[in-house]
Amino acid sequence: MRPILMKGHERPLTFLKYNRDGDLLFSCAKDHNPTVWFADNGERLGTYHGHNGAVWCCDVSRDSGRLITGSADQTAKLWNVQTGQQLFTFNFDSPARSVDFSVGDKLAVITTDPFMELPSAIHVKRIAKDPTEQTGESVLLIKGPQGRINRAIWGPLNRTIISAGEDAVIRIWDSETGKLLKESDKESGHKKTVTSLAKSSDGSHFLTGSLDKSARLWDTRTLTLIKTYVTERPVNAVAMSPLLDHVVLGGGQDASAVTTTDHRAGKFEAKFYDKILQEEIGGVKGHFGPINALAFNPDGKSFSSGGEDGYVRLHHFDPDYFNIKI
Repeated sequence: MRPILMKGHERPLTFLKYNRDGDLLFSCAKDHNPTVWFADNGERLGTYHGHNGAVWCCDVSRDSGRLITGSADQTAKLWNVQTGQQLFTFNFDSPARSVDFSVGDKLAVITTDPFMELPSAIHVKRIAKDPTEQTGESVLLIKGPQGRINRAIWGPLNRTIISAGEDAVIRIWDSETGKLLKESDKESGHKKTVTSLAKSSDGSHFLTGSLDKSARLWDTRTLTLIKTYVTERPVNAVAMSPLLDHVVLGGGQDASAVTTTDHRAGKFEAKFYDKILQEEIGGVKGHFGPINALAFNPDGKSFSSGGEDGYVRLHHFDPDYFNIKI
């Protein structure tokens, strides 16, 4: 499996997202330009110019027509995917950390960081079909918990919003009223900051990655802990195969260990685990810095990783990957 190296970002990667058809890959980085690539050969199609700070997150609509990005410049922007034109800017009083379109693309959930006296917050915005009718007002504003919310996504049928972040608690909110419905308990939950959150393709369960060197699989409706995957490094990124029972964890290392490892060796690997048996089944090495972003192609036949080293690595699986037996 030879990776395709995609160089275009000048700063560390923060987020990767495939469109629903799996032919486009969107990447966000700490440089200011989200980028779109062909997902089969890694060719760069174009960039989206307009942000004035690190771009933390993006999502693409079901028809691949719109892109939404959240940035440290305290805005979230809507873009025309094809032309790269800015359609609308949502302004906030603190950095926009996470963005996620609802099923149907009529709503978007955007989280903003705590800043000075402001607590973290979850904003729900209506997304107009016609960009000229777009407004910036929130349909719902949920004042968040202490610390940053690193990721918020829609639950089944857009009835709930699932959030997780620095306080290590996973919360499920009612998306109509903003009421807190469930939160993960201290016993079964993460012990440190939750860095990443990924839904299964059918939305019935989701995976969280944390600096406590583990990833956990949860039931979306009941917030019951299903599985735990233990690794030896803080987990920065998680992804779930839509095809096989595999989960992938990408991570970094503690600052204390940085000086003792040879960074030239491309030591940082994406580790594959069996979803059911919770055992490690393999790894893909290659990044020269911690892995900050992971995404599976919706067809399950390739995946990409984005690193602190500024590279996106695109991996098309060999046929034998599909026959791994434990």
